[in-house]
Amino acid sequence: MPPKKEEVVKKAPLGRPGNTLKMGIVGIPNVGKSSTFNLLSKLSVPAENYPFCTKDPNKAKVFIKDPRFDKLVSIFKPKSAVEATIEVVDIAGLVKGAAEGEGLGNAFLSNIQAVDGIYHVVRAFEDEEIIHTEGEVDPVRDLEVISTELIKKDLQMLNKRLDTLEKDIARFNNKQAKEEKETLDKVKAMLDNLQWVKDGTWSAKDIDILNEHLFFTAKPVIYMVNLSEKDFKRKGNKWLTKIKEWIEKNCPGPIIPYSVAYEQALLKEVEEQNEESKTAEATKKHTELSMVPKITKTGYKMLELIHYFTAGEDEVKCWTVRDGAKAPQAAGVIHTDFEKGFICAEVMKYDDFVELGSEAEVKAKGKLKTQGKEYVVQDGDIMHFKFNAPSKK
Repeated sequence: MPPKKEEVVKKAPLGRPGNTLKMGIVGIPNVGKSSTFNLLSKLSVPAENYPFCTKDPNKAKVFIKDPRFDKLVSIFKPKSAVEATIEVVDIAGLVKGAAEGEGLGNAFLSNIQAVDGIYHVVRAFEDEEIIHTEGEVDPVRDLEVISTELIKKDLQMLNKRLDTLEKDIARFNNKQAKEEKETLDKVKAMLDNLQWVKDGTWSAKDIDILNEHLFFTAKPVIYMVNLSEKDFKRKGNKWLTKIKEWIEKNCPGPIIPYSVAYEQALLKEVEEQNEESKTAEATKKHTELSMVPKITKTGYKMLELIHYFTAGEDEVKCWTVRDGAKAPQAAGVIHTDFEKGFICAEVMKYDDFVELGSEAEVKAKGKLKTQGKEYVVQDGDIMHFKFNAPSKK
């Protein structure tokens, strides 16, 4: 008998299955969260100079720029063109002791639990006019505050669950409870060592259990370091090395230095250019110099999302699916009937279509493929689905 294959160990994914996922903007008060949200969403939410000006979470759909989408629109010139979006949530500022209810602690934490990934905004600029809740700017201390509070809250939830499981095992010797406890004991060991669940290695069985709990520290994190306009332009800041060292040691994730002040100035320039030629020039400059596209695309990547397209004279649309989704799941994003009655998908690669110039040429070259239920959708696929319509009762 061949030896039993060792189970593949992989990092825990985001807990919530699905294609419509959310990123939450998190940080202590007055670090630039709401101003960042305004930049990402082009909305105007309160961004006042006092703690907790964002009490309830503000939400917005943010467009994800994809040059492939723009190219398809230029080719088909459709009546309708629909870009992909990601939902971004501006969450109230967190302070030390939030896990015990300090500040807006409980509301803050429940709002974080509702998102799938975290934009952690860190303040690394001095400004006497913008108060800091701790009295002085220290981004490493602020990183520790957020991380510690989320770990504490996870431990609170975890310990309650472990108590319940121990009672079930003692009374009923329940096998499922034993398996769950085994996984959660590993989680507790990590949290007790101030490590995030997302940074552990987990078996497939562990992952199924973790996905039932949606721990705060299982969410991916992108660190957004808010610099002064001067520091951003010169690409230097006294805190950046220390921030990088803390992140690598304690809770790894992408780091994006940016400047709210610089982004606001860029955006203002676009808005002030009224003549068509100048507007186009200013918009191009904004796209090239702004960090906003990088911020949104990195969030998209962290949520393990990819694009596929439907394209024709009536509409070009960019659809979002989880990386690894199969063709029926992708069809279901358009309509549940497409998934239920899925027959097949006609698929052509974006690069083939652009190179050959038309669907007819792609087909003539044998590059239009008919794919079945097990086909795993690839980023950039152009797809057309065939399905059986549901029977009318």
